[in-house]
Amino acid sequence: MNSENQMIPYKIYLEENEMPTHYYNLRADMEKKPAPLLHPGTCKPLTFDDMKPIFCEELIKQELDEDTRFIPIPQEIRDFYKMYRPSPLVRAYCLEERIGTPAKIYYKFEGNNTSGSHKLNSAIAQAYFAKKQGLKGVTTETGAGQWGTALSMACSYFELDCKVYMVKVSYEQKPFRREVMRTYGASVTPSPSDTTNIGRKILEEHPGTTGSLGCAISEAVEVATSSEGYRYVLGSVLNQVLLHQSIIGLEAKSAMDKYDIKPDMIIGAAGGGSNLGGLIAPFMGEKLRGEADYQIIAVEPASCPSFTRGKYAYDFADTGRICPLSKMYTLGSDYIPAPNHAGGLRYHGMSTTLSELYDQGMMEARAVNQTEVFEAAEEFARVEGILPAPESAHAIKVAIDEAKKCKETGEEKTILFGLTGTGYFDLVAYQKYNDGIMEDYIPTDEEIRESLSHLPVIE
Repeated sequence: MNSENQMIPYKIYLEENEMPTHYYNLRADMEKKPAPLLHPGTCKPLTFDDMKPIFCEELIKQELDEDTRFIPIPQEIRDFYKMYRPSPLVRAYCLEERIGTPAKIYYKFEGNNTSGSHKLNSAIAQAYFAKKQGLKGVTTETGAGQWGTALSMACSYFELDCKVYMVKVSYEQKPFRREVMRTYGASVTPSPSDTTNIGRKILEEHPGTTGSLGCAISEAVEVATSSEGYRYVLGSVLNQVLLHQSIIGLEAKSAMDKYDIKPDMIIGAAGGGSNLGGLIAPFMGEKLRGEADYQIIAVEPASCPSFTRGKYAYDFADTGRICPLSKMYTLGSDYIPAPNHAGGLRYHGMSTTLSELYDQGMMEARAVNQTEVFEAAEEFARVEGILPAPESAHAIKVAIDEAKKCKETGEEKTILFGLTGTGYFDLVAYQKYNDGIMEDYIPTDEEIRESLSHLPVIE
């Protein structure tokens, strides 16, 4: 795309129903780009050919593209999006009244589809490109199950086989999410499992482990690279995923611009970065270009605090250490959150794009305890009528905190947060909270130091 087209505002890429026709590539507006992915064997920057055995070819192009600001959304994907997009931008009048705040609170609701979350935005895109390439199927991992559910739906739509490795603790705690995946034709295996070489190795080294996304990624990649006609797809962290999720922020900004509303702060839950990166994309673009300023807050669980307590360094994306190395805020690829961690924000690292922006001071991060998260979730549900996913409730918690500060100071700030999805498949966690048996877990400095001591040495 030439320099003239690079400066065309994103507004031009909206259909009449205000749904985006192009994804927005935030990296195109970053003067300092995210560090490249490295080959796990050579530690050299990954090339297109290096990635071909793992990812779909079109997705590799998107992953490596740091210069094209707007990337067209294929018509087949846009047709699918029309089933549930544009998603609602809602003002939380009842929550404002309950708090008694002068702040105006808005949320972008991504739960109005069967998968119950924003994950379908990228799942359908990745399934489409896999089908277009002529593949038989795809493999993936899932934590709480939103991504696995979304991908199973997308694969069913395009008649692709779908193999899901689900973090074992979530597999056991969220049986209904698992059954939705199976209903859409996916096979679901608790990870770590004895069905892969890496799974057996992890089980040998960590007997009785409840798993992590890093474990599940290793197994999914092993199966993809050893099965003809399969590729691996990922629901977060990667640049391509943040690209697909940019439609969240594009829609939100379009709606706010239409009514001359400018948020003072934008708040999103952060696990690997897909929701946060998608929500903030066009706002952060304005901030990078010096056109506007926003307070952007990433909210992560205190039990998996990669931003707030991690290290910005190259690390393996997976526990089995077969995936590319990413420069990111990480707790170490060996880090496994406590079993009582109830949400899906279980990844040991963070998106390279968001990590670079955080390192530049373009956004801030906060870690919250899960009992506080569920308290906020119930406060929101009782007045706004939506039972939020535990992941979403991290953003709700900080949005409520900020609204209460406005009550104390009298400031009339405008707050936007991402409501990533619904919590109707997370009722075991809600039950534990309501029964008073949910516990907070905060890793010790020693635990984090031990995990970080195994970071790879990159010369």
